[in-house]
Amino acid sequence: MQEEKIAPKLKLIENDPWLEPFSEAIEGRHEFVLKKEKELTNNGKSTLSDFATGYLYFGLHHTRKGWTFREWAPNATEIYLVGDFNNWQVSPQYRLKKVKRSSGVWEINLKPDAIKHGDLYKLKIYWEGGEGERIPAYANRVVQDETTKIFSAQVWAPETPYVFRKKVFRAKTDPLMIYECHIGMSQQEEKVGTYNEFREKVLPRVAAAGYNCIQIMAIQEHPYYGSFGYHVSSFYAPSSRFGTPEELKELIDTAHKMGIAVIMDIVHSHAVKNENEGLGNFAGDPNQYFYPGGRREHPAWDSLCFDYGKNEVLHFLLSNCKYWMEEFHFDGFRFDGVTSMLYYSHGLGEAFCNYADYFNGHQDDNAICYLTLANKLIHEVNSKAVTIAEEVSGMPGLAAPVEDGGYGFNYRMAMNIPDYW
Repeated sequence: MQEEKIAPKLKLIENDPWLEPFSEAIEGRHEFVLKKEKELTNNGKSTLSDFATGYLYFGLHHTRKGWTFREWAPNATEIYLVGDFNNWQVSPQYRLKKVKRSSGVWEINLKPDAIKHGDLYKLKIYWEGGEGERIPAYANRVVQDETTKIFSAQVWAPETPYVFRKKVFRAKTDPLMIYECHIGMSQQEEKVGTYNEFREKVLPRVAAAGYNCIQIMAIQEHPYYGSFGYHVSSFYAPSSRFGTPEELKELIDTAHKMGIAVIMDIVHSHAVKNENEGLGNFAGDPNQYFYPGGRREHPAWDSLCFDYGKNEVLHFLLSNCKYWMEEFHFDGFRFDGVTSMLYYSHGLGEAFCNYADYFNGHQDDNAICYLTLANKLIHEVNSKAVTIAEEVSGMPGLAAPVEDGGYGFNYRMAMNIPDYW
């Protein structure tokens, strides 16, 4: 009679015997990640990096033949581009068509002179029982009118795009010395600072002080400046308050020339509620990107919680990670609000006194899966990338390797103690 082979324990459990009673939950989470990765990569025939290319497909792109625009909006019945180019009026030549055999993808191809660099635009979306103007989910440039305070997407295709002088950069991060910063609040003057001012005035001081890494907050576009950048509306757009995308690229390039790594405070834990600026009710479906029912709204942050169980949402968020690395050469991320993602309670009112609190069925396995896949993807794109979890509960395995049963972060930033400072 053949002996049944016993699968080896994950190193996470081997290294900490106190986790043995929870091995089934740990192994179950690990298997869930591996299963989801196979699903997203055609059973391993492609990679997570191949999957995370939504920013190359969706949104507005300058092509040899003109312009192509695509949007995922399964609940829409009609979509039009409106903007400076057609006096903000619905017109047939700017009507999108549904892509055949797709799950709610819309597309339009335009001639070269149909729109131009600098034009403001939005989507006019119709759905059963309603309509509204929306900023595209993958918009890479969003600006606010100084008079009306209204936000719009902006066609961004400069004739001379920024070319990075430092083509390859590998941060020397042992030890990692991080200078946390906010571009707008970094100036001595009482005003909103710019990417250029930070590059010229602050970077030299950071280098002179001996830091080898800066962590920039509030990069993703947000309608309310007072949110400190944590109520994000346009996940692919660097905030135009501080300058242009080219100026952000030059800042990062200059930091690299000084030997300074640049990581981004990325917000994937929630999104702003705003419908006109954000994803809150994108095409008449309040749950297109977000959990349904009572889990949709964050009770403490007045924001919306992503549905990490949807492959389309995974595509949006994983592509976002790769986008910032490929397009702007960020060296990694500090993930904001990880505790909020891990638990149905968002960690509110929980003490986390013993290991049982981490494996009691109150954890969001979809969010855990997303964070693990995000770490796998980021290190697939750049093996030297730095990922940091801002986290207060002390979830076991957060900064352990994925293959060992962990979630793959390089570091955990324990916020409890610093918050008391």
